Amino acid sequence: MSLSIRNQIPGTITSVTAGEAMSTVKVRLAGGQDITAAITTDAVKDLGFAEGTAVKALVKSTEVALATGPVEGISIRNQLAGTVTDVATGGAMGSVKVSVEGGELTAAITKDAVEALGLAAGSSVVALIKSTEISLSL
Repeated sequence: MSLSIRNQIPGTITSVTAGEAMSTVKVRLAGGQDITAAITTDAVKDLGFAEGTAVKALVKSTEVALATGPVEGISIRNQLAGTVTDVATGGAMGSVKVSVEGGELTAAITKDAVEALGLAAGSSVVALIKSTEISLSL
């Protein structure tokens, strides 16, 4: 199966907390960072997710926000430190490739944001990803 989601980072499930409709699944990424995905409890059951299961975290580029450092006082707990490896901008949008330990992410952000943050190859950034924007696959 082919997917248009380029952000696929391997990891291992460290815990699953199931609720009636939704579950939180904590994943240790290959680079050692921890992330949390909020997915349906039906998906957890259907895919047989349990502690120790190898998975890939899938995140659409439009769901990756960037900051120039860690951000406090927000509900986004998935904050992955990285380095910009490439920036391409068009009339309105930019594509920013970020190397994180254990993988690479692409963020699709506005051209204005690229300019306001002064993003260029070599810039240190933090990728911000809401738990509800992370899907998991086997």
